[in-house]
Amino acid sequence: MHGALDELFLAGAGAVAGVIGTAGGITSLVAYPALLAVGIPPLVANVTNSVALLGSGASSTLQAGPDVVGHARTLRTWLPLAVTCSLAGAVLLVATPGAVFDGIVPFLVATGSLLLLAQPAIGRRLAQGTWRVPRSAVVTAGALVALYNGYFGAGSGILFVALLLLTTEPVLHRANSLKNAILFGADLLPAVVFALNGRVVWSAAAALGAGAVLGGLVGPSIARRVPAHVLRVVIGLGGLGLAAWLLLDAIG
Repeated sequence: MHGALDELFLAGAGAVAGVIGTAGGITSLVAYPALLAVGIPPLVANVTNSVALLGSGASSTLQAGPDVVGHARTLRTWLPLAVTCSLAGAVLLVATPGAVFDGIVPFLVATGSLLLLAQPAIGRRLAQGTWRVPRSAVVTAGALVALYNGYFGAGSGILFVALLLLTTEPVLHRANSLKNAILFGADLLPAVVFALNGRVVWSAAAALGAGAVLGGLVGPSIARRVPAHVLRVVIGLGGLGLAAWLLLDAIG
């Protein structure tokens, strides 16, 4: 960090990231590169990003109330799995080198983005009863997404929205609100692990987080007002862009 200008830059990036993240789960498309841009090393930027965006997650979860009504069973089903596996991912990040897993990240994000873009066709197949998703596959996919969320997190929202659309909630903005609530709960313990590990750049986290809280407050309202097909395409293409950026970063 180089001073007030960097902090102002990160606050602005946080606000944009908060809006984008609560409207579709690609927060790190803005936040993570912003931390790299001010000179923070990749691993430290990842940890700092996870802590900074807790405020955005909290504000978007508070705004999600109307969309999660009637989904208490969904939350009870997903939260324990998401919390446990995200904590495992955070411990894995702290304890092991990340080169191999980072190489997989772009493909995970791209897969989630493609699933999101294909959701209408997949939804029709599910409605016709011609395509069933085995419970074991759903649980396995959810555990892997949560593990990834705790380890790196960029694009985990896209993957979780796609999973919820396929299994629980066919309406995009409601699935997104459910994702916000579940992943906020899942992000709390990893943030504690990262804070105790001592790698968080607190001045950067504070600036980024303050902006993200403001963005997170208006993000769900934007998601409810944008037509679902437009939001789906924007999120999906944004996710593919994030995947390409992560791939270039990994091979660079």
